[in-house]
Amino acid sequence: MHPDDPSDQKLTDAHPTTHPGDVASTERTIGRHRVPEPPRRPLLGSTPIRIALATGVTCCLSLVAVATARGDGDDPIRSVEPLAEAVADRAAIADERASRSLDRDLAPARILPSPTATPTPAPTVARKAPKKPVKPRRPRPVAGLDQAQMDNAKIIVDVGLDLKMPRRALVVALATAMQESNLYNLASDVLPESADYPNQGSGSDHDSLGLFQQRPSSGWGTVAELMRPSYAARAFYSALNEIPGWQDMSVTAAAQAVQISAYPDAYAQHEDRATTVAAALTA
Repeated sequence: MHPDDPSDQKLTDAHPTTHPGDVASTERTIGRHRVPEPPRRPLLGSTPIRIALATGVTCCLSLVAVATARGDGDDPIRSVEPLAEAVADRAAIADERASRSLDRDLAPARILPSPTATPTPAPTVARKAPKKPVKPRRPRPVAGLDQAQMDNAKIIVDVGLDLKMPRRALVVALATAMQESNLYNLASDVLPESADYPNQGSGSDHDSLGLFQQRPSSGWGTVAELMRPSYAARAFYSALNEIPGWQDMSVTAAAQAVQISAYPDAYAQHEDRATTVAAALTA
C-alpha cells in the first residue's frame, strides 16, 4: 500500500496513543501528595514588561521621526547623530553657564540689627584741650623805662602804625606821653570813678586822665574811654593830623599844638628817648 494512501493514515490514527500502563506511570510521576505546578505565563504576557517595551518603541520612533524631518530625506540612522551632538552641545553650554555663575561674587548679605541687641557705644575720642591763647611777647624795655612804661609805649606805637602815621608822629606822641604821665596810665583824684578802671597810679591836675592827661571836660572823650591807652593814643593822633604842617614842626612845637600846655618847651627834653623807643619798637 502506498505511504500516501489516506486509508493507511486513517488506520494509523485510529490506534490509541496511550497504553494502559501509561496511566499508572502518570500517577507515579505526579504523586498523590504533590501539588501540580501552576501554568506559566508567557514572557510577553507580563503587564510591566509590555508597558516598558511599548514606551521604548515609542521613544525610538519619535527620535527617528525627528531626525528624519531635520535631515530632509537623509538616512534616519545618520540623522540621529547631529541630534545627539546638539544635545551634548546644549549640555556643555549649560555647564559653562553654571560655571560662570559660580565665579560671580555673591552680593553681601544684609545683616539686620537684632531688635534686642545692645547698640555698641561709639569709641570715645579724646579731645585735645584748647590751646591757651599765646600772649604777645612783651617788648624789652629800653632807654631806662620799666616794663609797664615799655608796654604803654608799644600801645602808642602800634596805634600809630595802624593809622599809617610816619615815624616822626610816633616820636611826637611818645615824647608827649613821657612829659604828661611818664608813660603811666593815670587816674584822676578829681574824678573818683576813674579809679574803677585799670590804672597805674593817679594825678590831681584838674580832670586830666590817662597817658596823655586828656580832659573829659574839654571833649576828648568819656572817663571810660580816656582810661584805655589805645583810645587815648588814637585821639592824640587824630588831633595831630588836624594841625596844618605839623610834619615840618619841631617835636616840641607839634606836641604843644595838640596839648596846649602851660609848659610848651617841656616836651623837647624827651625827644632823644622817644626816638630810641620808637626805633626799638619798629625794628
